[in-house]
Amino acid sequence: MTTPEYWGARTVRVEGGLRARSTRGAIGESWWSKRFLAVLESFALGTRLTRGRNYARAGQVLRLDVAQGLVTASVQGSRPKPYEVSIGLAAFPDAVWSAVEQALAAEALGAAKLLSGELPPHVEDVFGAAGAPLFPARFADLAMRCSCPDQAVPCKHLAAACYLLAERFDADPFLILLWRGRTRDALLTALRTLRGGGEGEPDPGEASAADVVSPVGTASALAGLTEPDVEIERFWLPPVPLSDPAPSYVTERDLLLRQLPTPPPELGGPEVLRTLRRWYR
Repeated sequence: MTTPEYWGARTVRVEGGLRARSTRGAIGESWWSKRFLAVLESFALGTRLTRGRNYARAGQVLRLDVAQGLVTASVQGSRPKPYEVSIGLAAFPDAVWSAVEQALAAEALGAAKLLSGELPPHVEDVFGAAGAPLFPARFADLAMRCSCPDQAVPCKHLAAACYLLAERFDADPFLILLWRGRTRDALLTALRTLRGGGEGEPDPGEASAADVVSPVGTASALAGLTEPDVEIERFWLPPVPLSDPAPSYVTERDLLLRQLPTPPPELGGPEVLRTLRRWYR
């Protein structure tokens, strides 16, 4: 049964919490953070995500940490003690990462973007080809836990952590890969090694600090380069074939009812939902 906390109890406001940068509209700026939130919203979680977004913007999240296979957070609700939140996502085994690293290292563009701190747009296809989707494919792929008494999953505390997690992905896309089991240093070292730079040595395609700040160094680096053999009309085409868009989510007729919390006894309780569900069908 839903507890009184979720029927009008006042949230304990906190000072110095982690507040979402976005104050209105959508949260997430980069394609990877938008993709993560789009996946969550495709699971038809309804108003729980909306309440979580409000919590994220109000600064109710006190702590958010990302580790291999697990995100943990503390979220202040309407009780004195903050709720402890965890979001598990299976870390990929070494065999999957080995296949992904070899595929990325074989592409100059993909490797260059990763070495410069970005996720190449086709990185999802690379993981998909390895049999390991980068983002959760089903809601069941996420192991969500919250210490609050609300039986809904995700509750607003979990949803708030998800929105702040998306903004963390904006600032550091390597956190997505860390969540899936690979640290930034381990991935970049593997890419440099596979591309012939040697472990711990800079990739030949990366500019050194001296080249960046010194015009003479830049000129000497460019002097030996030959004009690339590129067909101009194909310059803006994707380097690899793009995958077809994911199929749209098919829902039941009573989707809206399944998103609603159980009404209190004075409004009819569970029997109201059962009656409405029959009318919908």
